[in-house]
Parts: sequence; C-alpha cells; structure tokens
Amino acid sequence: MIPPAHAPAFLAANGWEGAAILPLAGDASFRRYFRVVQEGRTAVLMDAPPTHEDLGPFIAIAEHLGRLGLSSPQSYAVDREGGLLLLEDFGDRLVGPLLRAGETDQEAAIYRDAILLLARLGEQPVPEGLPSYDMAVMRREVGLFPEWYAPAVGLDLDRASWDQAWEAVLPRVASPKPPVLVLRDYHVDNIILLERSGLKRLGLLDFQDALAGHRAYDLVSLLQDARRDVSPALEAGMLEAYAAEAGIEDVEAFLADYEILGAQRNTKILGIFTRLWKRDGKQTYLPMQPRVWGYLERNLTHPALAPVAEWFDRNVPAELRAAFWTEFTA
Repeated sequence: MIPPAHAPAFLAANGWEGAAILPLAGDASFRRYFRVVQEGRTAVLMDAPPTHEDLGPFIAIAEHLGRLGLSSPQSYAVDREGGLLLLEDFGDRLVGPLLRAGETDQEAAIYRDAILLLARLGEQPVPEGLPSYDMAVMRREVGLFPEWYAPAVGLDLDRASWDQAWEAVLPRVASPKPPVLVLRDYHVDNIILLERSGLKRLGLLDFQDALAGHRAYDLVSLLQDARRDVSPALEAGMLEAYAAEAGIEDVEAFLADYEILGAQRNTKILGIFTRLWKRDGKQTYLPMQPRVWGYLERNLTHPALAPVAEWFDRNVPAELRAAFWTEFTA
C-alpha cells in the first residue's frame, strides 16, 4: 500500500520530516491508514480521499468523546483539502485480534467495560447538530439488501412488499426521544486496549459516521458482531448488565427494540458485504455472511419482527441464506 504523494510534504510541514510511512490495516471504507515513525515516536496518518470521505465528522466526534473523558485519538494536524489527518497512535492491541488469538480470559471484563462505556454515553446529550438516525436512514440501509444482496444470489424481489414489511416495525426505533450518540460501528475490532485506568483503557476508533439514535443500536453492533462469534450467554449477560447500569425501566420493550435494530443492522450488513464483493472486489467479508445470517434469523424469531420474518419466509429460501456462502468459508 503506497501512501499518497502529498503525504511527505504534509508530514514535513507538521514536524515529521523524513519520517517512515508504514501501512496499517484498512477498513471497509475508502480510508487508508499508515503508521508514521520517527526517532522513537509514532503517529497514525489517515488518508481519507476528499471525493469520498469528509474528515470533519471524525474530528468533531473525537473531540466530543475526549470532552466526556473517553479515549479517542488526539488530532495533531489536518489537511482537509488533501484528505490527510495525523493522529495519536493507540498502538496495536486491538481487542478483536487479541480475543481471536486466545486471550479470552479478558473477554468478560472487556465486554463489561464496553457496556459501561455505552451506558455513560447514554447519559450525555448528543453533540449539537448531529444528524438523526431516522426512518430515511434506516430505509436506505435495509434497502441495501434488495439492491445488492438479492441480485447477487439470483433473487427477484418485490420491493413494495419489502418496504411494507419494514414500515411495520422500524418506526418504534427511529428518532427516539431523547436520542443518544450512536457510534454505529462499535465492536471489538474498533477498540484498542490502552495502558490507562477505568473506561479510558478502551481506545475508540471508526466513529465518524455517528448519528443521534437509539441506545440499543451500539449494543447490537457489539454483541452481534459480524467478525466474531459472541456466545448467547455472553450476549444475554451483557444485555442484563446494560439494562441495570442504564436504568432501563421497561426491559421487555427495550429487548424488543434491540431485536428490531439487530434485524435492521444485520440486514444492512448482508447488503454491504455483498456490495464490497460485487462493486469493490473485496471478498474478505464474505466468510462472515453465515454468521450474520445466524444473528438475523435469531432476531426474526422475536414477535416484534413478525411482518419482516414472514416476508423472509416467503421470499428468501434457505439455500440463498447462509448456505449460499459456504464456498467462501472453506
């Protein structure tokens, strides 16, 4: 991965002349990341092409999280026109890889802290001017399934009945009052363990798409993780812990909202991962599709999702669900 041509000049202008620029793992967006190394110090360079990405939301949300006493990367320098942002380096101890490498003795404690962090966020007003996670956004996101997933597996779907099914369930979770800050991609591959105390030990990444929405959404993102199996026992325990910590009065209604948001998010992910394959040539996400189907099928057993569950039963046969992706999971 080659850094952008204007990166050395940007670094030189900000006190990092001659620094080595080393590639870091990217994500599902157009953003790329590099570690900048010079004489015993390091930083992270984000390359966010302005034609596809806007650095403003990342900077704004990072500053907001910092004011709340949470760990978000400090910004050292920015070139908005060139799409470059120089950030504090949180290191390499991403929680996801640590757990996949077998360090599961920390799993419960890490998830517990991640739950407490969400409860703290839920106590705070959202940043002024933050867009709402409203029906328009939710419709667009679930629309990725008929737009990308369906044609990829050979389905010809009736969009009107699809829209009707979702219209029957989504209004209760869209634009809640009061809303909370929803990070939207909150999972263990976007959390870094830091040598800090309390909740500051969780370094937060990838929050530039944050919206003002329902407090259960980031719980779904964390506990129905497309990238790793979260046991039903751990999921149930963390939901119980969150409800107690956040003072949820009607737990049954909250869990119904959680399952609706789970179905919405998992349906969206099935479409996104298919788009990454078909449009962007990225196949690395396809082995995760069976796991996402597993979560979605669990979501659809909740009575609050009956209209959507009935639609899937009528229109998407089993061989075009998780089974379709077995060739990518070998």
